[in-house]
Amino acid sequence: MHSSRVAREGYFADIYQMFKSILIGMRITLKYCFSPVVTIKYPFEKIAFAPRYRGIHEFEADKCIACDACAKACPVDCIYIDKSAPRKTDKKTGKATGGELLRYAIDYQKCMFCGLCTEPCPTDCIHMGKNHDLSSYTREDMIVEFHELGQKGLNTPVPLWAERNADRIPWVQAEKERIERGEVATTEADIPGL
Repeated sequence: MHSSRVAREGYFADIYQMFKSILIGMRITLKYCFSPVVTIKYPFEKIAFAPRYRGIHEFEADKCIACDACAKACPVDCIYIDKSAPRKTDKKTGKATGGELLRYAIDYQKCMFCGLCTEPCPTDCIHMGKNHDLSSYTREDMIVEFHELGQKGLNTPVPLWAERNADRIPWVQAEKERIERGEVATTEADIPGL
């Protein structure tokens, strides 16, 4: 008789605990249900990035002397450089002279956006940009040939979202125009050289 009473009390205690935990969960759910929305309507609203945000690189091909310092500093070996002959900086213009820069590419399938490539650069030609999206349809499109972009007057690729939404969204139009002008966004995310 005594054991059945204990079992009955345990049964009702379990039911009480179940309802108590459901009420606690519902209280938390309802609290968040009526809180203000924190998501933004991207791409119609611009994402606010921290000043030191590290996005897709911006590369000034006319300043690069192809010294390979950035490629050597890269911990994942995602930077590819090829030149025809040694290059040096012209002190008057600040532009690279000498051999031709044949290839400067970054494989964004490997890049971890650490910013270590910006530190050893003696000409400050590579910067961490503010573009956060490099959507593409193939793996080959994830390898950005910055040398080819430099020949078009660009420092960074024009993202697909910017090409498709520039005519509808004003801030996207402004960002696309900045990229097409070859203007560097900022250098705040670069790791300063010592």
